[in-house]
Amino acid sequence: MPDTAEPSLRASRTKKVVIVDDSKTIRSWLRVVFAQDARLEVVGEADSAEKARQVIKHTRPDVITLDIEMPGMSGLDFLDRLMQLRPMPVVMISGSTQSNSDATITALTLGAVDCILKPSTPTNRDVWKDISRRVFSAACSTVQVTRRSMKEVARSRGQVGNDELPLILIGASTGGVAALEEVLSNLHTDGPPVVVVQHMPGAFLVSFSHLLNRNLSQDVAIVRAGEPLGAGQIRLAPSQGMHTEIVRERGQWSCALVSEPQNTLHCPSVDVLFRSALPFSKDVIGVILTGLGRDGADALLGLRKAGARTMGQDEHTSVIYGMPRVAWEIGAVQKQLPLSLIGEGINRAAALHASGKSKGRSS
Repeated sequence: MPDTAEPSLRASRTKKVVIVDDSKTIRSWLRVVFAQDARLEVVGEADSAEKARQVIKHTRPDVITLDIEMPGMSGLDFLDRLMQLRPMPVVMISGSTQSNSDATITALTLGAVDCILKPSTPTNRDVWKDISRRVFSAACSTVQVTRRSMKEVARSRGQVGNDELPLILIGASTGGVAALEEVLSNLHTDGPPVVVVQHMPGAFLVSFSHLLNRNLSQDVAIVRAGEPLGAGQIRLAPSQGMHTEIVRERGQWSCALVSEPQNTLHCPSVDVLFRSALPFSKDVIGVILTGLGRDGADALLGLRKAGARTMGQDEHTSVIYGMPRVAWEIGAVQKQLPLSLIGEGINRAAALHASGKSKGRSS
């Protein structure tokens, strides 16, 4: 079914928005976009960080949209100071250049809730609805601000043949960049392979994969069709009109990229990834993290019923408690954990899987 469910939002009142962008054209366009949504009210705008501080102080918005590139203090520097002094939901507005993509990923690691790519067709009303929906959801989100660096987990799980490795599947959306940093940094560095669907434009995904590969001991990259997956590998599903599916032949994990039409709102889809692993459920660990909507919940339930170990992020640590909430409520999640414990939960699940394999060989 299409992923159309809105998150459980804590308040129904109109959300106040401040637009921070040095381009008058972009500010005017965003005003028009938000004016079409009765849930949003633009209460101020600014063309620089200095003006933004004053506008925010006087209007007390629920959410701000922030441009990456501004004169004087950059959007990143402003965001960094804002999150230290007055944390609030921020949605980044970014261009499509590689430098903008890298900066946007940095912004998400600093505490921004979401990122929106400036559209090539600014008159598209479907794009307007999507932007308004995401800004409203950000206004209702729980801001998670952490000052941490990704760390290596020194513990080793020992050498195990690839035909005995389980596969870790993770789905995430809004708030997922920071959440994935936390989870992946707590996994054993030579642990089972990981395949991730993170809802994000393709350019941002590439920047995110590069960031993770620099900062983690694991080998992190975008999924390549047919590439064998082994210990210590993390692969992110590409966002180029293709869904990622799991393949297992003669005990070897790999991924396929499929372009067949799917009845899903997102591409890549968490549901498509999870559903493709159903034949191998007993060797799968399924995880669902913060995100808007319900993508992944139904297929995670199928995985659990077929024998997979499953877990989800709890409400308190989720930026948007949408995807994990639905998964929990329909019974798809065996264990609901705070973000800081999910990595270790995955490690324990992998250890239990290895223990079960050992018993099977000795019996």
